[in-house]
Amino acid sequence: MNINPILSDIKNRSFKPVYLLQGEESYFIDTIADALESTVLNEAQKGFDQSIFYGKDIDMSTIVNAAKRYPMMSDYQVIMVKEAQDLKWKSDTEELLMKYLEHLTPTTILVFCYKHGKFDKRKKIYKVFEKAGLVIDAAKLYDDKVAPWIAAYIKDAGWQIHPQATVLIADYLGNDLAKVSNELDKLMLNVPKNQEINGDDVERNIGISKDYNVFELNTALAKRNVLKAYQIVDYFVANPKNNPLVMVIGQVATYFTKILKYHYLIDKSAAAKELGVHPFFLKEYELAARNYNRRKTFDVLNVLKETDLKSKGVNVPSNFHSEEILKEMIYKILNP
Repeated sequence: MNINPILSDIKNRSFKPVYLLQGEESYFIDTIADALESTVLNEAQKGFDQSIFYGKDIDMSTIVNAAKRYPMMSDYQVIMVKEAQDLKWKSDTEELLMKYLEHLTPTTILVFCYKHGKFDKRKKIYKVFEKAGLVIDAAKLYDDKVAPWIAAYIKDAGWQIHPQATVLIADYLGNDLAKVSNELDKLMLNVPKNQEINGDDVERNIGISKDYNVFELNTALAKRNVLKAYQIVDYFVANPKNNPLVMVIGQVATYFTKILKYHYLIDKSAAAKELGVHPFFLKEYELAARNYNRRKTFDVLNVLKETDLKSKGVNVPSNFHSEEILKEMIYKILNP
């Protein structure tokens, strides 16, 4: 989701009387809540007109009574309910809140931070929330959307980043946006604003090897570079905590799924968009498609499926170690 318009409204002091920030991606919820908390009131006003509650420690009647009050030292009062998923969302308490939402106090900004899951949209109160203020659905980003999100985050902050560096970070850190944004903030502190962030910067500041990672493994497989592929695998075996087998299998499977999709594209000129990759990487996918025809790509995906089962202890001898599973996978990919 794109929360920038919401953040822009907050920056311009265009507030909603009630916010229901709900969903599985806590980063979006926290970012909007932090923006409200830091923008609506100054530090002197917060002592009088800001209340922060936690769902497990508060009841709905206390929240509603607080929301009905008027500010003492400013134009607004802010009522922030964090971990709102822990509130007792029962019919009687919801009825109490619905009555407030239907007769809002115009000087109150009421914020519910409902994390780690979705609010039940079948509930009557959900429709009332939508009518009264703003509801966001903070969904987790799909893995293939993380690299574009990183590029946008860096660009919005005023830096530039090379496409290879974005993929390197995305592949290594995954889709935990709070973790990713924290690492990006540290990275930007250590790279001059007029300098493009590259793989060397990522290796120095985040600790990701720019030469031995799943991104480079996929490239080596695409080029059928046997020596490089096994060098990377040996590095993974020596550093299993940073390169868990299940992660490696998953990311290689995602890569070959895109190669298969490329084979079936009618209009190859739109390949970058269809595959969800930066145009910079398109030549690599073209090369991979030449090195792995449709039949071989299907075979590779079957190998990856078998390897995934073996990594979970299915159809594998008890004395068969993870490094042997990984090396066998690479051998089967690179050979007929």
